Amino acid sequence: MNNTEAVEAVEAVDVVVTGAGQAGLSSAYHLRRTGFEPGRDFVVLDHSPGPGGAWQFRWPSLTYGKVHGMHSLPGMELTDADPARPSTEVIAEYFDTYERTFDLRVRRPVDVRAVREGPGGRLLVETSAGTWATRALINATGTWDRPFVPRYPGQETFRGRQLHTAQYPGPQAFAGRRVVVVGGGASGTQHLLEIAPYAAATTWVTRRPPVFREGPFTEDVGRAAVALVEERVRRGLPPKSVVSVTGLPLNDAVRQGLADGVLDRRPMFERITPDGVEWSDGQRVEADVILWATGFRAVVDHLAPLHLREPGGGIRVEGTRAVADPRVHLVGYGPSASTIGANRAGRAAVRDIRRLLAEEPVAA
Repeated sequence: MNNTEAVEAVEAVDVVVTGAGQAGLSSAYHLRRTGFEPGRDFVVLDHSPGPGGAWQFRWPSLTYGKVHGMHSLPGMELTDADPARPSTEVIAEYFDTYERTFDLRVRRPVDVRAVREGPGGRLLVETSAGTWATRALINATGTWDRPFVPRYPGQETFRGRQLHTAQYPGPQAFAGRRVVVVGGGASGTQHLLEIAPYAAATTWVTRRPPVFREGPFTEDVGRAAVALVEERVRRGLPPKSVVSVTGLPLNDAVRQGLADGVLDRRPMFERITPDGVEWSDGQRVEADVILWATGFRAVVDHLAPLHLREPGGGIRVEGTRAVADPRVHLVGYGPSASTIGANRAGRAAVRDIRRLLAEEPVAA
């Protein structure tokens, strides 16, 4: 392709939204509601094969009734969902209906490869489907595509199977196996409770003792948790999950798991052996499977050409705006990573972008 063809292939819009999960759809809704026309003024790019965001990739045994805090998208409630149905089906159908109802015209599958500085003050969003020149970017790429597995001595010698929550196939796959589950979040406890009836044995290990939360998750509790996560991103540190500061809900299933000893937590092991794991005091547990329920990291590598990262390793954010570049908003990042937080952040990002575009006209 020559230079002339490359220039002609670029589409110019006011806003590009990358990702069509909760955060991306919330942002697109608020763009639409405030007068931006999809296709002409903004475009939503999503790399997934269909609607549903990361939910479409969740394990089949995660029914809607087990979902930890799914908040409806703005403008359309999710009502009368069967709690016994897989969350993948319920939420994919809901997102699909939402996209069509508000005519958001999500383009998929589109892989965003890089965002870099372009001519005339615009950002160039380079993708598998061409390049967009945009005046502002709402990055809503989430975390699902970047599962985190910590490194431990001897990991490569383990003769069994290692997998992450992102590859969790459901509890039947662990029948008759000795399983070590690593991680103190909601996924780790859900995996243990599901696997225990099938497995030959389960062992739960976490870096810190789990904190179980009694009582309802009130608005005050939520605000306090979000404030702690928000403080990290203001300082340019990598965000922690909201659940890391809220604790785990103590429901009937968790109470039963504690009573049965399924949720009998052990401290983190020191090394992995060919046949299991070992602690510093010499104690060992033999294992056929190590399941890493150790969370995810933000998918932001495509933003690397913009040099947004701080020395602390994260992107410094005020509200949703990247401090290093006011054209870039991160929605679903850090304090807005929860579903209700993503809704509020989408509205806030659009408000700031409207102000930016009104004050700083940019040449096409």
